[in-house]
Amino acid sequence: MIFDKIGEMALGSRLRVLSETITKDAKRIYELYNNKLKPKWFPVFYYLSERQKERSITEIANAINHTHPSVIKIVKEMSASGLVLQKKDKTDKRKNNIVLTQKGKDLSVQIQEQYRDVSIAIKKTLLQSNHNLWIAIQEFEYLLEQKSIYERVLEQKKVRLSRDIKIVSYHIKYKDDFKKLNEEWITKYFKMEDTDRKSLEHPEECIINKGGEILIAIEKGKVLGVCALLKMRNTPYDYELAKMAVAPEAQGKGIGSLLGFAILEKAKMLGAKTIYLESNTLLKPAIALYEKLGFIKISGHPSPYERCNIQMELKLI
Repeated sequence: MIFDKIGEMALGSRLRVLSETITKDAKRIYELYNNKLKPKWFPVFYYLSERQKERSITEIANAINHTHPSVIKIVKEMSASGLVLQKKDKTDKRKNNIVLTQKGKDLSVQIQEQYRDVSIAIKKTLLQSNHNLWIAIQEFEYLLEQKSIYERVLEQKKVRLSRDIKIVSYHIKYKDDFKKLNEEWITKYFKMEDTDRKSLEHPEECIINKGGEILIAIEKGKVLGVCALLKMRNTPYDYELAKMAVAPEAQGKGIGSLLGFAILEKAKMLGAKTIYLESNTLLKPAIALYEKLGFIKISGHPSPYERCNIQMELKLI
């Protein structure tokens, strides 16, 4: 089978084929019991038969994890076959509630023998396998609720791309890159301010010589990201995380995370206990990164920047 050659990457395709195989058998099973129910109707039918009372489309969709349009289509088909009836809600005439007709109720009684036979047959099949598929599916669904396949692939992509990225300490040869990257992101969303110009024009005097640090992210000799650690005095904080910027073409490589974790490690080496930062809630990816690094929102400190509308802190110990 080609799926064995492709491996886990074909999980979606293999599950789809398995689903189609089971659905074909399900159709034959309904015919075996002279049951006119279609396999795709089953979740809606079972949900209504278990409750024996009116339910809205939204309630049904949420309960069986189907989309609203999907349930509407199924209900229309079941209504045409005489199994369900649509009623106007007593309190909200704009909403239709769904209930089993007498034909549907009779079927819910007749189908019990089919349920028992199918349940026993499937349990026997699961017992013949080394791995209980039902339990495995439950576990897999739980894992996907915590983090989707997309998110996991995105993480893996960032890991792969980050292998060629090196984080190095500031050197005067990176001065223009430090200024350029910061100017690019600031002017994209806000405007340059006097405090920006001063630190970007004179990073050695304003940051390095005052006990701060600047880290540079490099890939194949090209600067893709920068980040600074500013020494703070006469405040409750030891350092401020600032001037983090990533080149537009390098977005999605996880450079921000690499710089963030690296600058915090540098702060620990310098004996820092608390880190402070200022940002703007317009920068949602940046805020998400800071939260990932462990920063929490605070307030009450004066800021030299007009664009600052959120302040955060991180306690390292």
